[in-house]
Amino acid sequence: MEWLVASGIGLVVACGVYLLLRGRTFPVVIGLSLIAYGVNVFIFVMGHLAVGAPPIVASGAAGYADPLPQALVLTAIVIGFATTGFLIELALRTRHETGTDDVDGTRPEEDAR
Repeated sequence: MEWLVASGIGLVVACGVYLLLRGRTFPVVIGLSLIAYGVNVFIFVMGHLAVGAPPIVASGAAGYADPLPQALVLTAIVIGFATTGFLIELALRTRHETGTDDVDGTRPEEDAR
């Protein structure tokens, strides 16, 4: 099962890197989001979830669930959503100002000359 989860995380991050290297702004935004999702799942998986264990240590409790990874992932999801919204607005503003959605800001007809 660990191999399957690790492969899934690797696939999501690889797709994110591929989209990040594209020449248009929207695939770059989607690639950054995919990388953030991959990192969130990685942090969540590294937390070693304990099924049926209490989240707070009681006196004499043998095992407990660590709430820190869940709190970190929840915070990362909120920050990632805000960052994605900001990047989409930045991409739309850049498209409006430059007239193109190329990452480097040049128009395709200018590259042909």
